[in-house]
Amino acid sequence: MPCPALKNDLLLRALRRQPVPRTPVWIMRQAGRYLPEYRELRARAGSFMALCTTPELACEAALQPLRRFPLDAAILFSDILTIPDAMGLGLHFADGEGPQFTKPLRSEADIDRLKAVDTPAQLGYVPATVRLLRQELAGSVPLIGFAGSPWTLATYMVEGGTSRDFRQIKSLLYANPAALHRLLAVLAQSVADYLGAQIHAGAQAIQIFDTWGGVLSHAAFQEFSLRYMREIIAALKADPDTAGAPIILFTKGGGQWLEPLAASGCDAVGLDWATDLGAAQAQVGGQVALQGNMDPAVLRAPPERIRREVAQILGSIQGRSGHVFNLGHGIPPDVPVENVAAFIDAVREASK
Repeated sequence: MPCPALKNDLLLRALRRQPVPRTPVWIMRQAGRYLPEYRELRARAGSFMALCTTPELACEAALQPLRRFPLDAAILFSDILTIPDAMGLGLHFADGEGPQFTKPLRSEADIDRLKAVDTPAQLGYVPATVRLLRQELAGSVPLIGFAGSPWTLATYMVEGGTSRDFRQIKSLLYANPAALHRLLAVLAQSVADYLGAQIHAGAQAIQIFDTWGGVLSHAAFQEFSLRYMREIIAALKADPDTAGAPIILFTKGGGQWLEPLAASGCDAVGLDWATDLGAAQAQVGGQVALQGNMDPAVLRAPPERIRREVAQILGSIQGRSGHVFNLGHGIPPDVPVENVAAFIDAVREASK
């Protein structure tokens, strides 16, 4: 069945740096714990992974914020760690502790046993969710697919979960870089195939989450993070069936690498709140679109303060094309729903 034409294509136009009548807005983690209906759905699913791996439930989670707010995009509901989970590392989520692996990679032999993921065979629930979402969206707004960057996935796989000092992965990086490169190469192939499958299933834009790129030194970022994101982008752009989907790169803590990120082949660079949007626009705005970048903590403030922050960020780029408004990271779970509504309304009104 052919998909209907988009009624709201502001996001895709902005990512291509085309003129738009107002700035499009979506929110990282826009489907999540700050919504009471999400908490009910999560309880009904029984576990976070059951929610992610059941297409009907994942589709419902992705649609929930669009029923509340006039957002300009939907984003696939999933997790960045689906690929390592499919590799057999035993992903599970402990309450209050985040993701954990029962079989972290702690030796060269562990790394060398890994094989690239076969998305249709091992992660077929993700393209199935994308297809279902496209059907339910009925052309209302674009659908964003996503994956974690190879470096970010590797940090979780080697550390065994979230880390404060990244001791295990950095020890591997400096003591045995060849083994880490082998791991990252397998992950890059898996991520490229995985994102390609999402686009084939109907995702109209892609975001690569490089959550932990900012913990690297300048040289290490180029070698162990950016290199593999460039490989993924090149693979997607080389395939005529996936080349048309704009690609957003988001490296948290990556403001010092704007120029190499913009030169990666991506269509847009996501910014966290530590980077001045106007300065970034002046530096690389002629090459790529920019996404961001309000501090998520602002959403805990009164609506008037939220409106002032939105106006300040929009004012820094003076209405130039090629901007997608977003937070500088994911929305916190304790943010009041009415403050999210105030934020979205402020972007829509102030950017006209």
